[in-house]
Amino acid sequence: MRIGFDNEKYLELQSQHIRDRIAKFGDKLYLEFGGKLFDDYHASRVLPGFKPDSKLQMLMQLKDEAEIVIVINADDIEKNKVRGDLGITYDLDVLRLIDVFRSRGLCVNSVVLTRYSEQPTALKFEKHLTENGVNVYHHYSIPNYPTDVDLIVSDDGYGKNDYIETTRRLVVITAPGPGSGKMAVCLSQLYHEHKHGIKAGYAKFETFPIWNLPLKHPVNVAYEAATADLNDVNMIDPFHLEAYNITTVNYNRDIEIFPVLNTMFELILGESPYKSPTDMGVNMAGNCIIDDEAVCYAANQEIIRRYYTALSNQIKGDGSPDEAYKISLLMKQNKLSTSDRAVIAPALKKAELTGAPAAAIELSDGTIITGKTSNLLGACSAMLLNALKTLARIPEEVDILDAAVIEPIQKLKVETFGSKNPRLHTDEILIALSMSAVTNPTARVAMEQLPKLRGTDAHATVILSETDNHTLKKLGIHLTTEPVYETERLYRK
Repeated sequence: MRIGFDNEKYLELQSQHIRDRIAKFGDKLYLEFGGKLFDDYHASRVLPGFKPDSKLQMLMQLKDEAEIVIVINADDIEKNKVRGDLGITYDLDVLRLIDVFRSRGLCVNSVVLTRYSEQPTALKFEKHLTENGVNVYHHYSIPNYPTDVDLIVSDDGYGKNDYIETTRRLVVITAPGPGSGKMAVCLSQLYHEHKHGIKAGYAKFETFPIWNLPLKHPVNVAYEAATADLNDVNMIDPFHLEAYNITTVNYNRDIEIFPVLNTMFELILGESPYKSPTDMGVNMAGNCIIDDEAVCYAANQEIIRRYYTALSNQIKGDGSPDEAYKISLLMKQNKLSTSDRAVIAPALKKAELTGAPAAAIELSDGTIITGKTSNLLGACSAMLLNALKTLARIPEEVDILDAAVIEPIQKLKVETFGSKNPRLHTDEILIALSMSAVTNPTARVAMEQLPKLRGTDAHATVILSETDNHTLKKLGIHLTTEPVYETERLYRK
């Protein structure tokens, strides 16, 4: 739980660096934002001290100069593509992003539909946006993109795309997920701005890999683990090494596409402003690490968590064996094993002793608390209650839940909702605890400990229900599970 990252320094340094990049280009800067703009939980896990909304807070310091354009692939709308961490479709996430940005006072007026070909669902989504005062622009597929540079940088390529009307010096291009076409939108705008006589530039803001950390630093390896499904690979930037004789880290897709980008810059701007993919970036996160040992430990834990997530996704049909295999190789490279995750062995031991699913959580002081399955509670519910009692220093034999509260919930589940499992899920146990806290001072003290669970690690010996997963995620608990189901039923809800 040691802090390894100076978030305040990051906000100050990062916003100033972006201002400097705007000044370099004159009239306008198109800034491609990779990753998640205001809920970057991966960064907060591998860089303890980094706030999940740090990038949004940084933008807040530039809000008078910035506007946001959200990009979404029209094919992703048609396919109902889902954002895995939130469980909502990309089009719904666009609406969520607009609401969040506007609630913070940020300017967001435009949405771009890329790879647009009048897909029915995309048309319906566009109608909803325009009826609510959001400007919608169309960008089209270009044959042989990105290799046929002469076609791309012409009136038959970028020239066919709608010109996005923007009013601020800093235009942030973001999206609900990868593959949306953010970079293509930026370059298309450069083409149009040049034709309008406006001096505009491009830069990229990707938190990972961190360019000024070693190639095999655990933080950069954790990024490879996080993107194992995309087959991203961290690499030494050969263009930067040749130009400056300085070793920096980038990833394969940016390195592979750089010669093509360079040619596009030359055709659009007359000359390329960059000598390497690293030059394009503006990320200052590597300069704000204050405890490398704490950061390395956190990143190694993330690699192990990603391994278990990949195994479970494979069982659920959401992942491939290649993803788990790749992460297992990364673990070997970093000399990691599952035994390095402290909560796994106690959870497995508890399950062996009880003959039923079990769970374990590691509190911030290193204390490990377990929970077992009973007629009343699921393993994670029991784990939560035991952890809260430990934090509140409530004796084990003291009940903090009133039977008068539990019984009606069980009756509702079984008799009204037709559930065959009367055991309370984590969300139900927290509701029961909050109701008990009204009249029971001991339950109230236990409830007050909930914030102390944020940032802790937990492990369950079976794949959990979506309800339990979402509840533990909302509490800020970093969960892993064994890649097995509790039962052999095919329908799971």
